[in-house]
Amino acid sequence: MKIFIDTANIDEIKEAIKIGIIDGVTTNPTLISKEERPAEDLLKEICSLVSGPVSAEVIGLDCQTMVKEAKILSKIAKNIVIKIPLVKEGLKAVKILSSEGIKTNVTLCFSPNQALLAAKVGADYISPFIGRLDDIGQEGMELVRQIKTIYSNYGFKTQIIVASVRNPLHVLEAARIGADIATVPFAVIEQLLKHPLTDIGIQRFLEDWKKVPKR
Repeated sequence: MKIFIDTANIDEIKEAIKIGIIDGVTTNPTLISKEERPAEDLLKEICSLVSGPVSAEVIGLDCQTMVKEAKILSKIAKNIVIKIPLVKEGLKAVKILSSEGIKTNVTLCFSPNQALLAAKVGADYISPFIGRLDDIGQEGMELVRQIKTIYSNYGFKTQIIVASVRNPLHVLEAARIGADIATVPFAVIEQLLKHPLTDIGIQRFLEDWKKVPKR
């Protein structure tokens, strides 16, 4: 399973790259707004740091505007992927963009039927938002299981990005299900690294090493 970092913060991206586990980046208007920089400049810098896919989202709500914005964003860098909301106008846009070779990530997916339609219009990625489903009392990871089954049944090439990840258990379950990608906030990436027994073990080794006779 590939791991993307879900952020637009340059420092977080650089630190995650140093760890050596990051395969791509996902951004959205909310994440970009937190950085207080022009979006194009920020996306250019992110794309220069990461060789994998970098998702950038359109703002328009009608097909024509989405396609126009997508073509502008796609010129920022070769690894830009266009995030399109999962609405009727969005699917129209994805159909056009996919026919022109512009990669798309259909976002804000909350049902397996939505995911099926996104795959049928040629989306390169689908982003089910599991944390937001958990927030309203549904099991977000069940949606990922259903999408995985549907895509496997029919050989769809659309890759599943598990999004709205809130904790390490989401990442674990995504890997167990066989999702293609999990996009993970930096704080959760740090949690993935940690286990109290690891810390205890290191401390014990260091204490025992002090007992080793020195020449």
